[in-house]
Amino acid sequence: MVERRQRVRGPAAAVLDRWPGHWPLRPLPRQDWGRQRPTVGQADVAVIDAAVKRAQARPSGNWFVVADSRLVRADRPYGMTIAGRELVAWRDERGQAVVGSGVCPHLGAALAEGRIVDHRLVCRWHGLAVPASGLPGWGWCPLPSYDDGVLVWVRLDDVDGEPPTPRPVLPSRPALPEALSAVTRLDGVCEPVDVVANRLDPWHGAWFHPYSFTRLRVVEAPAVDATNGQDRFSVDVTFRVGSRFGVPVRAEFTCPEPRTVVMRITSGEGEGSVVETHATPLGPGPDGRERSAVIEAVVATSPRPGFVLARGLAPALRPLVRRAATRLWRDDLAYAERRYALRRTG
Repeated sequence: MVERRQRVRGPAAAVLDRWPGHWPLRPLPRQDWGRQRPTVGQADVAVIDAAVKRAQARPSGNWFVVADSRLVRADRPYGMTIAGRELVAWRDERGQAVVGSGVCPHLGAALAEGRIVDHRLVCRWHGLAVPASGLPGWGWCPLPSYDDGVLVWVRLDDVDGEPPTPRPVLPSRPALPEALSAVTRLDGVCEPVDVVANRLDPWHGAWFHPYSFTRLRVVEAPAVDATNGQDRFSVDVTFRVGSRFGVPVRAEFTCPEPRTVVMRITSGEGEGSVVETHATPLGPGPDGRERSAVIEAVVATSPRPGFVLARGLAPALRPLVRRAATRLWRDDLAYAERRYALRRTG
């Protein structure tokens, strides 16, 4: 029996020994989910709660993510509700994003159901044409907006009530002409703080998402009284590629503002790539419970020559990136929704 085990394991061990060290893809041994090292003793509730509170205390400048920049177009309006406000967005003749109230000032029709004619948004009820510059006599004016090349933002000064800033608090990203970006949105029954709390618990990754992560180890966590310069989680993790291969990296999690968590790869394949998780409050649903949108932007980069080909195939690759993010966030929204439900009943 011992000799048989050696014969079975020998070839696999030989493959691992000969595996080129410069290849980002690494073979993974089979692992029983239930035999992973538990992280319950490391996932300190006080550390997570303190990190969440520090994130909530940071200024937002009253900015909220509206949508993927690609969804805001010049040929049709895009509608969304933020903090209970019906909004509409489109692009003017210069290609600039325009965001304003989605309620027609005439009789309250949904402007998102209108059409763009000569760069003006025309209401489908009675044909009121709303130009990008607004209709002051009707009480419709565009809101401050910002297009960062990946996402469109809107500033709602009377929602957060903070001193306004001219642009959102944006994390540094790879240069967009040299990167591949994709944006995913899912909605859940929770508040933005629940989404942030999910992301500031990196210990759950390999347990809750074994199809995506393995060999996860939190190598650095902030102290309960951490300052901004020390307020980050650092994680060694292997991203699974199928069941038997993975890409090991080191990543950090930080919060630049109260509704955003940024995961940045600090070493390994794709160094400098970011995953930005933005939580946008939608307002209460018919049942009175709060809804939030998770709008996640992946901005990936790599110095490898093959990445140029990947950028050229971006339209085909984006659906794959969105599918992977959707699978993760279906689980993570269950986590966030559970946290919200417990808070409401507790």
